[in-house]
Amino acid sequence: MARKTETISMIDTLQEFKELKNIDKETMINVLEESFRNVIAKMFGTDENYDVIINPEKGDFEIWRNRIVVKDGAVEDSNLQIAISEAQVIDPDCEVGEEVTDEVHFADFGRRAILNLRQTLASKILDLQKDNLYARYKEMIGNIVVADVYQVWKKEILLLDDDDNELLLPKSEQIPSDFYRKGESVRAVVQHVENENSNTKIYLSRTDKKFLQRLFELEVPEINDGLITIKAIARIPGERAKIAVESYDDRIDPVGACVGMKGSRIRNIVRELRNENIDVINYTTNIKLFIQRSLSPAKISNIRVDEEERRAEVFLRPEEVSLAIGKGGLNIKLACMLTDYMIDVFRDIDVHDEEDVYLDRFSDEIDEWVIGALQNIGCDTAKAVLAMKKEDLMERADLEEQTVDEVFAILQAEFEEDFPEDVDPEAEGEIGAEAVPETEITPEEEAVPEEKTVPEEDAVPEAEITPDPEAEGEIGTEAVPETEITPEEEVVSEEKTVSEEDAVPEAEITPDPEAEQQEKQED
Repeated sequence: MARKTETISMIDTLQEFKELKNIDKETMINVLEESFRNVIAKMFGTDENYDVIINPEKGDFEIWRNRIVVKDGAVEDSNLQIAISEAQVIDPDCEVGEEVTDEVHFADFGRRAILNLRQTLASKILDLQKDNLYARYKEMIGNIVVADVYQVWKKEILLLDDDDNELLLPKSEQIPSDFYRKGESVRAVVQHVENENSNTKIYLSRTDKKFLQRLFELEVPEINDGLITIKAIARIPGERAKIAVESYDDRIDPVGACVGMKGSRIRNIVRELRNENIDVINYTTNIKLFIQRSLSPAKISNIRVDEEERRAEVFLRPEEVSLAIGKGGLNIKLACMLTDYMIDVFRDIDVHDEEDVYLDRFSDEIDEWVIGALQNIGCDTAKAVLAMKKEDLMERADLEEQTVDEVFAILQAEFEEDFPEDVDPEAEGEIGAEAVPETEITPEEEAVPEEKTVPEEDAVPEAEITPDPEAEGEIGTEAVPETEITPEEEVVSEEKTVSEEDAVPEAEITPDPEAEQQEKQED
């Protein structure tokens, strides 16, 4: 009875691999051939004398074995050699030393060989999937992907994309205010891909600068079209970001295009970044102007740039220093990151503040970390520190009360030493008093006119009842002598007011001339 052979069709299987596993026919055929050869090599020690033929059109395969014809009884390896009697059954015209090819049915290898083939084939397909996944995401580095949260761990989040590929979002690459639940969608940028021991790991990031750049490309068509270019990005995730843009078309305002009508474009980006403040500025090749724009909203008075050491010294008005530094030093940090320059901020002191001293001069008395903490909050000079309250200084600079007291003592001692030691302060005050013009009224004399005006006002109505106008004028002039006010009379001002009040009744009893004439006539 003839042996019944079955033809195994793999057309549907190959098509399924192409659709679900993203493996094309040619690659799958190579994997199948390699799997068959591995099984044959494990069973017979070598696969060099075997030919594996796979027909992708018909979906079948054939295995042929090549052996050398030897004399009967001279066969040493049945896998490589065949006796002449057996060879003539396959090919009647064969002779000793020739090669004879016969077909081998894989089903004849046994159940163990089939299971071995299945395991080898599954391992090859899995490795192929990992290689394809690695190559796919390797090209997507720097691009945004959308995935769903599958599991939330302490140090990272496991995500699944549309093809159920596992993606990892580490805690360090999340915005501090991010919070996700299972099933929520997450947008992030592919940061890097690792492939160690055929284990592909894909890491995402939401704190990378590329993530902010890709969001602008999605929201601003001019950037996606190449009309506007993003030249530099500085970002502190979750807090604040600065982005420098440049337009190749003079008719397009790059800042206005990025912000959008009433902030419509940038609002979506801010919402995606958990309310992260974004400053958009115009890029320029003039480094001084670029640094000035990067420190906005602070207004710079003067700037000095050292391009070799990439350092810049910025001078600002005292009220602008806090704006340049920003809350927690964010503004100055972002400006340094954006311009790639080390920026030092100094107060632009007025002429009347020339006696002020920078804190760097006290490095031999005050620790450097204390000076650094004071400079971080905008206090670069001694007077700036002394002008602040101790409680505010302790809170903003995070210093202990004892440290603040020591700093105050050192700075106050610096200004007290400005006075000459050989000059007596009292003598100095006398010298200053001599320089005051005599016509000026000293603070102690200001109270004297107030006290003297009281009796003058009271004397007027009392003098009105005197019968003689001439006597009234004399009494008024005697009561308030204007030219006789001296500094020495300040002490006896109260006594004079009393005498002036008593002078009024005496004027009332002065003798009348007409009354004296009448008395003389009566006598």
